[in-house]
Amino acid sequence: MADLKVINVNIGVYDKNNRVADEIRTRNRINKTFLANIMASPGAGKTSVLLKTIEALKPDYRIGVMEADIDATVDAEKMQAAGVRSIQVHTGGECAMNANMTKEALDEFKADDLDVIFLENVGNLVCPAEEDVGSAVNIEILSIPEGDDKPLKYPLMFEVCQCVLINKIDTRAYFSFDDEAVVRRIHRCNPMAEVFFLSAKTGEGFDEWIAWLREMIEKHNA
Repeated sequence: MADLKVINVNIGVYDKNNRVADEIRTRNRINKTFLANIMASPGAGKTSVLLKTIEALKPDYRIGVMEADIDATVDAEKMQAAGVRSIQVHTGGECAMNANMTKEALDEFKADDLDVIFLENVGNLVCPAEEDVGSAVNIEILSIPEGDDKPLKYPLMFEVCQCVLINKIDTRAYFSFDDEAVVRRIHRCNPMAEVFFLSAKTGEGFDEWIAWLREMIEKHNA
């Protein structure tokens, strides 16, 4: 019987992606551009939170938004209507951005003259958590109607995020949502994660969130 041939590849599935992600981070540090990767389920309020966040930051920073979707240009059009420089990225059926897509989008966007770029990733809690896009910070938006058990069901998403925004707190009266339980579950996944409760509709809670984000931007772009 012929000898069994064994090939040791010694290269992880995500090694190439991670190399490109590191290149993006190096480039952005040199250019003093802060890239924030925004992830959430469809309907959690990514675009609404972003619009209100940008409204607070716009007087002090040059801001751009990359909208990632499988199809359509709805969110990019909303950003442009609000006077925000934006680009639509179609992922060709892929359920998340990866580092190579992000690099191509940044090149096309000609983003080197921006202080802050928000990447609004494709809406779901699985694929985006698996791909490093070269961001300075990962941010998860969880809405009250989704329930407080999401960190139990999708732990990787909460492990990779430095910040979690609990949106739609104005709907608390209509849903059973345990604030203490969700914070405890988030910190079980990531003890260092910052958690902010806010409402994109009323603006409640945005001061604390914006203050934290400003601190992160200033540290990165110093």
